[in-house]
Amino acid sequence: MKTVLITGACGGLGNETSLFFANKGWQVIATVHHIDLVEGLNIHPNIKFYPLDVTSTEDIESAKSEILKDYKTIDVIINNAGKGYRSFVELSKDDEINSIVDVNWLGVVKVCRAFIPVFREQNFGQFINISSVAGLVNLPLGNFYHSTKQAVESFSECMAYELIDLNISVCTVQFGNAPTNFQANVVKSKPTKIEHYNAMMQKIDAILANKTCKNHDLIDNIVAKLYSVAENPKKSFRRYTIGFDANFMKYLRRILGYRVFNFVISKKVL
Repeated sequence: MKTVLITGACGGLGNETSLFFANKGWQVIATVHHIDLVEGLNIHPNIKFYPLDVTSTEDIESAKSEILKDYKTIDVIINNAGKGYRSFVELSKDDEINSIVDVNWLGVVKVCRAFIPVFREQNFGQFINISSVAGLVNLPLGNFYHSTKQAVESFSECMAYELIDLNISVCTVQFGNAPTNFQANVVKSKPTKIEHYNAMMQKIDAILANKTCKNHDLIDNIVAKLYSVAENPKKSFRRYTIGFDANFMKYLRRILGYRVFNFVISKKVL
């Protein structure tokens, strides 16, 4: 029986992925920021929850110690924990910038750093790092979220070089706005006296809400793809893009180049 560790399993995509793998016969190590968040989540005999704060090295090491008491090997780690912050640079707050960097990028770094020795000692393992269409293209009001996701892309690709000869594979997975509670939990800058900012925020909010509502099947597609990738790890670094939105934006950016792409986005979105 294979084993997967999934961070950010307290809801949305993380919990759906945990249940999918469990139903396929995998043992699932589902980590949550606080253990009291487990109440109301999908419960399955193959799923075991552990408290793990991805921003804390000490917390990761503590959780790792407990996990390794219960599981002899770990086949796959899915770095899924993440948060959103939608703000104008001028209105951004230090604590929110630090928080999104700590969770979205440094959280991935710290979890990988902690578990590479486990994979190295067992001579196999796979890191699946959840990115986003935000890791592929730059869009309005994506200053902080996009920066962290592009950092995940760069970090993952660089790390893959270090691990390829150790039989440890690395990949990233990108997709658009899935109909989970993620968007509802995005921290946003407050309305301001600068009407230009208020109008732009309202327009971006409306576009993202509309896109999210249309992506009915995206969660199922993402979960199925994560399972497929976990079952068939590739030796070299891979990027997997899921859904029409993410694939369309990726190829549009590639075909048009950044200058024309920026012009089109400005005309269509702003």
